[in-house]
Parts: sequence; C-alpha cells; structure tokens
Amino acid sequence: MRFDTVIKGGTCVTASEMFAADIGISGGRIAALGEGLNGEDVIDARGKLVMPGGIEAHAHIAQNSATGGMTADDYTSGSISAAFGGNSCIIPFAAQHRGMGVTETLDLYDSRAIGASVLDYSYHLIVSDPTEKVLAEELPAAFLRGITSFKLFMTYDKMLVNDAQFLDVLSVAKTHGALTMVHAENAGMIKWMTDRLLACGLTAPKYHALSHPALAEEEAIHRAICMAKLVDAPLLIVHVSTPKGAALVQSARAQGAKIYGETCPQYLFLTRDDMDKPGMEGAALMCSPPLRDAATQDVLWQHIQSGTFDVVSSDHSPYRMDETGKLAHGEGAPFTVIANGMPGIGARLPMLFSEGVGKGRITLPEFVALSSTNAARLYGLLPQKGTLTVGADADIAIWDPDKRGRICVDNQHDNAGYSPFEGWEVQGLPITVLSRGKRVVDQGALLARAGHGQFLVRAKFDAGGRMGYLAPELDPAQNFGADIAP
Repeated sequence: MRFDTVIKGGTCVTASEMFAADIGISGGRIAALGEGLNGEDVIDARGKLVMPGGIEAHAHIAQNSATGGMTADDYTSGSISAAFGGNSCIIPFAAQHRGMGVTETLDLYDSRAIGASVLDYSYHLIVSDPTEKVLAEELPAAFLRGITSFKLFMTYDKMLVNDAQFLDVLSVAKTHGALTMVHAENAGMIKWMTDRLLACGLTAPKYHALSHPALAEEEAIHRAICMAKLVDAPLLIVHVSTPKGAALVQSARAQGAKIYGETCPQYLFLTRDDMDKPGMEGAALMCSPPLRDAATQDVLWQHIQSGTFDVVSSDHSPYRMDETGKLAHGEGAPFTVIANGMPGIGARLPMLFSEGVGKGRITLPEFVALSSTNAARLYGLLPQKGTLTVGADADIAIWDPDKRGRICVDNQHDNAGYSPFEGWEVQGLPITVLSRGKRVVDQGALLARAGHGQFLVRAKFDAGGRMGYLAPELDPAQNFGADIAP
C-alpha cells in the first residue's frame, strides 16, 4: 500500500510509550504504523521525535475583555503562533458578556474564526450571565453544537457568577455531559487588598501581584471543589498558581472527586520579582492569578510529577504594550486599569520540553500527556486528536530534541509585540507540524493558509474512573427519600 505521506525512521512518542515506527498517512488520517512504509511524500524523521501535535486548550484569541479591550491576536495570528510552537489544535474562549445570549456569543465567535485559523479549533464557552433562558435552552443548544466545556469566573465584577449560579451551571453541565472550568479567586479578598494598596499610593504594575493574595486562590478553589462535590459534577480548576491550591486539587482527586487541574508556564518559570521594573515595564507580566515566587515553582513541579495537573496550558492572553492594550489608560495608570494577561501560545511547549524533559523533571510520555493527550481526553477530542493511532487525525509534531534556540519576539509569530520569556535558552524544538496530514509549519516556514483549520464538534465529557461524591443531603437513602439530585 502506498500512502499520501509517510513519516519515516522517527521515534514515536505517545502518552504511554515510545517505539520506532513509520507512520503512513492517507486522507488526512493515520492509516498505518509499521516498518518500510512507502508514500508519495516522505518525511525523514531519523533522529527525531514524532509526537501528537500539542493541543492548546487555554487561550484568549479575538476576545473582548469585560471592559471592552480586544486581545492582540486574531484566529490567524494566534493559530500561526501556536503552530510554530508545536501545536496542531487550539481551543480558545468564546466569552459571553452580561446582556448577551449564548447563541449570540457563539455566532459572534464563528464570524471571527471561520476561514481564519490555520489549525483546527473549537471554543470553551465563558458563561457570565446564566439567565433562566441560558440555563434551560442556550447551554443545551451550545452542547449540541459541539461546545462541551463551559468556564465560570469567581472574580472580576463584570464576569463573576455567585455560588447559586455556579451550582446551576454545574448541574446543567453534568446533565448534558459537559466539563465546567473555573477561574478560582475570591473577589472580595482581592478588592480588600486592592483598596488598601491604592490608599497607600501603591499603584505600580508590580503591586497587582500583591492585590491577588495566595489565600484568595486557595479559598476559591476550596469553595469551587465543595460546590462541584455537592452536584457531583466534573470541574477543572484552571491556572492553579499556589501550593495550597494545588494541594486542594490533589486531595480532592485522591478522594475520588471529579476534580481536574491545570497550571501554566508563567507560574513555573517567572516570579513576581520579575515585575519589579521601572515605569510600566512590569505591566508586561501582569496576569491573574499573578506570578508567585521561586518556592512555589518547586512545589508546582512536584505536583506535575505526582499527577495533580492534567494539563499545562499557556493562558495566552496577548495585549500589546501600547495604547491598544496594556497602556490604554496611559503611562502611569494604576494597575487596576491595566489589562491582565500575557502571550505564550508559541512558547508553552518549547519551555515545557526544555525545562521539563531536558532537565529530567518529566518523561517524554508525560510531556505528551501534559501537552496533548490529556487535553484531548478532557475536551472530547480523543481519539480523533492527541494520539498516534490508526484512524486518528494526522495531527503530528516532529521534534528535534537536540536543536537549540532562544525565545524572542521575532520567533513567536503572534501580535503581542513582546514575549515574557524573551532571551530564554531552550533545547528541543518542533521542526515540522502537520494538521490532518498537511504540513502547516516545516523547517521554519509557514505552509498552510488561513482557513485550513476546521471547527471541531467535540464529544461529551467522560468522568469514568472517578468514584465521585454523593452528598448525604442528596441521597434518598439518607434524606427521607427526597429525589432532588441534579
């Protein structure tokens, strides 16, 4: 049999194993794994690692903030940056704002994404206005469109939902097989700290890190886990940045709760001391939750190694350091009106490979799990994406483990205009990325055009393997026979 494309001589790496094999690709899918395969197009992968393409599942692209600002990347530039960073699929957010319907929101993001992305894509739906119509009609309709993950905020005045609304969304998500994600920080604690910093005239960007205390994350994660346990619904805690927050996720998982965890490169490689710069320079590193300290980095790596975190995602949220982004309110503006977020969609995997695999902190299969396979499993894409198996989409990244480089704004290919990891030396870089068998990036050249990427209809979430939790108040055997469970 002659294939459309054959990747020859590489070491294949999945989330569970490594093996030598050729990969035969036909019709955009993996058609065979074997030896001596022949194809019309042959990619020589001798001495290289052949892995599932990364799945970037936490990115803010072509997204309006609650205050009206627009991220610097659209679906073309954002997907190109992701591809150069070893990704073959992206799942950014579609943000519902107060007064908007869910259907209206998804239609808006379709208008921004269709025909624009070089990679296949889907959306996580941010829910900020869970009205009765949204809960009863529009969230189920979104699920039927293949949107099987919803995100909630426990902070930001224009985005946060109260606890009762949180429980309502968890219940709807559980009923329809969707995964709820949460940005967990205590809004009241942040406001209390912010008011005191401002009263003391401490307005520079670096003070943003102090305005979001670690305790605010810890409290909110605990509360979110308790609400998910009450409903017995799956919940992913995104961008965990504190040791005690990670410990709460770990403990809940050990007890069988349907709790999942994510952290991000900025919490592994940067600290709040990096924000102590003159003028507005520190604003480049403002994000929420904020950067912590070096001791926290060590603990987060331990949690990666012990399995607390299912995924390491970029939380790519690019705002330029000019009047269109971080400096919209001028030089010297207080940290309270500076856009939160930093770019990183192109740097995520090279940083994780170099500092994780290269430093012996994680194995190659663990790298694949954290960068691709676990995201595919969480977000209803496995086995279509995230694996090297016959029948899967030929979404493949070929890495040169010996290739060295330096992260800089010129090789990130996004529109942010800077990289928080500027100058970082890395070893191990993607050299070829395929999407459905088509070379998107090859040897530093972009080969795919905007519009190659297709919208992905995702399957429902599978929480199999987790015991779950039944609150006695919802157990008919213990609550006088009342059947009130969601």
